[in-house]
Amino acid sequence: MKRQRLTREQSKDQTRERLLDAAKPIFMKKGFVATSVEDIAEAAGYTRGAFYSNFSSKPELFLELLRRDHEVMQAGLDAIFTEGATREELETRVLTYYANLHRENKCFLLWVEAKLLAVRDGRFRTRFNAFMHEKQEQLAAYIREFSARAGTPLTMPAEKLALGLMGLCDGVQFFYTVDPANVPAEAAQAVLAEFFARVVYSRGSEG
Repeated sequence: MKRQRLTREQSKDQTRERLLDAAKPIFMKKGFVATSVEDIAEAAGYTRGAFYSNFSSKPELFLELLRRDHEVMQAGLDAIFTEGATREELETRVLTYYANLHRENKCFLLWVEAKLLAVRDGRFRTRFNAFMHEKQEQLAAYIREFSARAGTPLTMPAEKLALGLMGLCDGVQFFYTVDPANVPAEAAQAVLAEFFARVVYSRGSEG
């Protein structure tokens, strides 16, 4: 069977995908700063010119990787709020999602790299902060929706809950990643369960 010839747009999309796929493991292994454009292009099977035909800079590609990972996480949250779910079902889905996030977030090191880069690079910081504010606003919207559908009054403004939840998840993920012997998966899950029981679900730990 004759292989179908890709259009120019399809070929460009394929090149972008391969560059992104190649960059992700290199960033996670070597770090953003130590990874060169040439490293990424070579791993993807392209030239430096091909890289710059698709991305204006290494930070632009990095932000695209983060945005794609965020879209995966957002899809997981979207799946929680299917029509007809009871309060108990919503609570179970939310807890299951966050209780497993520290094990399923395979791109955590990319987010750590991004935060370090944002501290050191003012131009990247501006774009990354805008992205993080967008993430926080989206999470606050999910929290408000959960409150309305589950009939659970919020203990503080949704934006503050979103900030606290993001910080807690990052902290738990960090300790689980660097010190799994002292912070095993079960301990990380218990911390998140307690947070949701007391702060989000507005009940005691035995609720």
